[in-house]
Amino acid sequence: MSQAFSCFGAAALRKHLSLPILSILLCVLAGPGNAAQTNAKNVLVLFSFFDRSHVSLDLMESSLRAHVPWPVNFSISYLENPRFEEEPYRESLAETFRQQYLGVNPDLVIVASEPALRFAVQYRDKMFPGVPIVFWAISTALAHEKMSGVTGVATPNGTRGTIDLALRLHPDTTAVAVITGESQTERVWLADVHTELLRYRGKVGEIDVIGPPSSQMLQNIAALPPHTVALFQLFPQDSTQPPITSWDVLALTTQRLPTYSIFRTLALDHGGIGGAYYDAKHESVLAGEVAARVLRGEKPDNIPVVSVSNLQVEVDWRQLQHWHIQESALPPGSVVLYREPSLWESYRRYILAGIALIVAQALLIIGLLWQRARKRKAEAILRESEERFQVMADTTPSLVWMCDPHGKITYLNERRIQFTGSDSKAGYGESWIEYVHPDDVQRMLNTLSYALKTRQSFSQEYRLRGIDGVYRWMFDVASPRLNGDGSFAGFIGSAIDTTDQKLAQQALERLGGQLIEAQEQERSRIARELHDDVCQRLALLSMKIEQANLASNESPETKQDLEEIGELCCEIGCDVQSLSHQLHSSILDCLGIGTAIREFCDEISRQYEVTIEFTERDVSKHTPKDISLCLFRVAQEALHNAVKYSGTNHFTVELTGMADAIQLEVADRGAGFEVEEAKKNGGLGLMSMQERMHLAHGTLSVESTPGEGTTILAVVPLPAASRASSVSAEDDRIPRVKEVA
Repeated sequence: MSQAFSCFGAAALRKHLSLPILSILLCVLAGPGNAAQTNAKNVLVLFSFFDRSHVSLDLMESSLRAHVPWPVNFSISYLENPRFEEEPYRESLAETFRQQYLGVNPDLVIVASEPALRFAVQYRDKMFPGVPIVFWAISTALAHEKMSGVTGVATPNGTRGTIDLALRLHPDTTAVAVITGESQTERVWLADVHTELLRYRGKVGEIDVIGPPSSQMLQNIAALPPHTVALFQLFPQDSTQPPITSWDVLALTTQRLPTYSIFRTLALDHGGIGGAYYDAKHESVLAGEVAARVLRGEKPDNIPVVSVSNLQVEVDWRQLQHWHIQESALPPGSVVLYREPSLWESYRRYILAGIALIVAQALLIIGLLWQRARKRKAEAILRESEERFQVMADTTPSLVWMCDPHGKITYLNERRIQFTGSDSKAGYGESWIEYVHPDDVQRMLNTLSYALKTRQSFSQEYRLRGIDGVYRWMFDVASPRLNGDGSFAGFIGSAIDTTDQKLAQQALERLGGQLIEAQEQERSRIARELHDDVCQRLALLSMKIEQANLASNESPETKQDLEEIGELCCEIGCDVQSLSHQLHSSILDCLGIGTAIREFCDEISRQYEVTIEFTERDVSKHTPKDISLCLFRVAQEALHNAVKYSGTNHFTVELTGMADAIQLEVADRGAGFEVEEAKKNGGLGLMSMQERMHLAHGTLSVESTPGEGTTILAVVPLPAASRASSVSAEDDRIPRVKEVA
């Protein structure tokens, strides 16, 4: 790792080199040897870690170099010192950096850990003004504080995960011993521990053992009560050599108590059980990438902080055994390290070979005997199952059948045989098709063929000839059968007689059709009475009032009253005539469905002062009367509902003739409604439209969403004769669009 740019290493800081000595070092290292790298980028790395992970540093350096095209000179300074938390010392240290980099500011400062970051941000303007800062190994809370010219990688705090792990593996814990020092970083960690332990307030107590390593600290740890777990965070001090070190404290702690730490170095392979850790290698690579972006010219304020969010529980298997902790108690996905191979893992091949030699013959004999007994038991179970199935199938009211993978009938229950005849072999193989109505044969064969290919359940309706020669409607449901090895064995199905339901349904349809036909006849009669009688009388009354007004010598007021009465008679006549058209449109009989709906749209637009855009495409004037009347009534009901409930004044109506059907669409972009709710409430308008479409063998779909409008789509199939006549009507194929306002 390059040190060319640094004349202020860790040893210089630890021994507090004076300014003259630093100046001499600066002059020596700033000589001709550095002039050869005038295009190189200079990066200063500030550490305040106790754990100087050269692997992480190497990864960060490699990642940075891989993303920039220039040479990079790295200088690394370690800031740990017992006096580092003292303000005068930091001031002196900042002045030393300022003198060192006077006139030769680094291109980038990379800091690791929170004390180093706070020091660099606080004294940046004094040490190297304007130099960007990239951080890593920084807690999420500090990383997201607003700091100008600073970005980097935020590291998750494993305090919560480590505490949860400790209390999960030791459910009988009554106290948590927090063993830490008095440095700024250790105080921050201690505050995090206090916050996290509040979640367990009332369940576990907290015992704080705080201070530098000492004999008193060892005594305090030795006096800790049973059922206590330790959270160890006492950082080693590399710059001092005390009689009792933090490693001595850690050794005693791990002997007496199950010990955890958020730092791998303070737990794993040092007697601790483990903790929740982030991926330091991945974090180092990310830090190098962010630093490379800054060196390439991006402003730190424009680079968002990268968060390393995933934590991984890692534990020492040897400590799990020492403290009698079952691996099943670990959280899912935990990593167990330092596992010793078990006896089985060490001698598995020899054990298996020995067992195989010893029990081979015995297993063979036992297997043969077990197979024989199993076969006899299976045969008995199969016979019993077949008998139960035979009894159930013969007593069920349904007609039960089974077929092989090729569709040939292999079984018919007693009721099925009695239905078609007395011959017990009738209907087997492919002879079953002889009992199906000729009009249903091809459809049944197609359905069965497709089901045999897809091997999926199916249902169908068909007519089956009974013993009396009468065809009755059957509803048949079939499901696939499987052999013992899972292979496809064919289908098993059951059919029930639905003739009575069919007849009842047809009777209801006829009754509904008769009711609608009677309704239309009555509407037509009332419409004729209104048009031929009431309208004529109102017209005659209006004429007589006008004649009386002309011949009258009465006062102007009386004449004005007569004129108003005449106008009122005319308005009543118009309303009666409009009502007559709504009850029965004579235009529908004379000019066809297209003209009738267009005139109805004109009438609605005038009456309610709305805009209706009507479009007609390829609709023949020779559409059958029942279809024309059906579509006209649907358009009436749909438009009335739209004008009444949609809350808008613009509607579209499209009538389209297709090769074998006529389609009507009525749409608006108004208030809309819940379709399923409307169906549950049973609105008469919706029910009326559905009933008319059903009688015309058509389909009606309603699409609506609250606030997004409604679209009603009606499609009625055309009879063959009507389709032929519509093809010859060329003039009906010209689209006509009219907007009525």
